[in-house]
Amino acid sequence: MKFILIFGPPAVGKMAVGMELSKQTGFKLFHNHMTIELLVQIFDHGTDKFHKLNNEFRKRIFEEVATSDLPGLIFTYVWDFNLEKEKDYVEFISSFFHKNKWGVYYVELESSLEERLKRNKTKARLREKPSKRDIQLSEIRLIAMETKHKMNTDEEFYYQKNYLKIVNTNLTMKETVEKIVNAFDFN
Repeated sequence: MKFILIFGPPAVGKMAVGMELSKQTGFKLFHNHMTIELLVQIFDHGTDKFHKLNNEFRKRIFEEVATSDLPGLIFTYVWDFNLEKEKDYVEFISSFFHKNKWGVYYVELESSLEERLKRNKTKARLREKPSKRDIQLSEIRLIAMETKHKMNTDEEFYYQKNYLKIVNTNLTMKETVEKIVNAFDFN
């Protein structure tokens, strides 16, 4: 059983890669907007109640999946490397899977801002993420995040085991997934 964390900045292709990886492996996809889109219908994004519920829902899902007989779970996440609490959170969610003897894999995606602004408008992204449908607002937020947060590594990653970094600016989603499948022998 395998837990794959795909991380990188907004619109880098985490969900699209996760969807294709799910098709190829049979692993379930839990992309980060599954809980976000539910909660923004009730609480504004970023509020204390939003964060509390988002964390609780995800925690319960991870707990149940880690003790299930599913072959694998793919989770997508925007990780701010400037914040130590983000590493703590990743270790916290990974611990459910480590404790239950799952393989834990880390896939970092990186792409140019120019390419991410193009991907921000794709049909699949807008279909799955209603909160991104106001393209102008979404682009403003994406650019603001770029200046405020460090969402890709530029030095050695915390975990060297089961880690893969892919610069996917000029790769298709299928080419990116092929690199993941081959690196970790997910055939």
